[in-house]
Amino acid sequence: MRLVGRQLARFREAAGLTQRELATEFNLAEETVASMEQGRRPLKPDLAQRLDDRLDTKGALSVAVEHMPEVDLIPAWAEEFVDQEREALALSSYENQVIPGQLQTAHYARAVFRSRIPIIGKEEIEAQTEIRLQRQELLRSTPPRNLSFVIWEAVLQVRLGGDSVYRDQLRHLRSLAELPGMTLQVMPFAHTTHPALDGPFVLLETPEHQHLAYTETQRGSQLVSDPDEVSILTQRYAMLRTLALNPEDTKGLLDRLLGEV
Repeated sequence: MRLVGRQLARFREAAGLTQRELATEFNLAEETVASMEQGRRPLKPDLAQRLDDRLDTKGALSVAVEHMPEVDLIPAWAEEFVDQEREALALSSYENQVIPGQLQTAHYARAVFRSRIPIIGKEEIEAQTEIRLQRQELLRSTPPRNLSFVIWEAVLQVRLGGDSVYRDQLRHLRSLAELPGMTLQVMPFAHTTHPALDGPFVLLETPEHQHLAYTETQRGSQLVSDPDEVSILTQRYAMLRTLALNPEDTKGLLDRLLGEV
């Protein structure tokens, strides 16, 4: 990814364009171009072809992307998601295993990382926790983002990390529920139907108004850009919000849980 990024930078410079000029011409954020040139964001095949045409590179970028080693492509999904998340205009997240990473306290995040198998060392746990906390800058951005989270009630019942960590995490959620632009809802146990039994997922709207989805499994992750697939997950999320407790009732549930610990 770094190699392809440096190629793009050289081709751009040879064409006499700045990052900002190229971004404007292709309706991209300047940070997006910078991320691709630094190798932090993969160059997608359709954009590679358009850049080849504009920069007169005889298909060099398209060929490079087509033959990108699989070992580079798999981590790129998660890396690109974090990059897209940082710039997103709107984010919607459904979680049924743990508190969403964007809403975790430092102690809760450490408890999540300590639970991993194979076991990771203390230094790696601290490094991963710091990265997770940095991602939470979007919660207090100016102007506020449009953020929506639906969490299965079971997640709120698991005392991950112990009673003290659990109590602090509930308090943190209750505080976040008051943020402007934030919508927090709990999917209660009571329902006899559920539109998201396949697992957690995230929906994003980019500054270019592209709609993306992100999913994770036990051994991998995937950034989804196909409009049909994103549409399916968008429909599921709409159903989840309909079935979940409304934001005020969710706050009431958190207050009751806090009264019990």
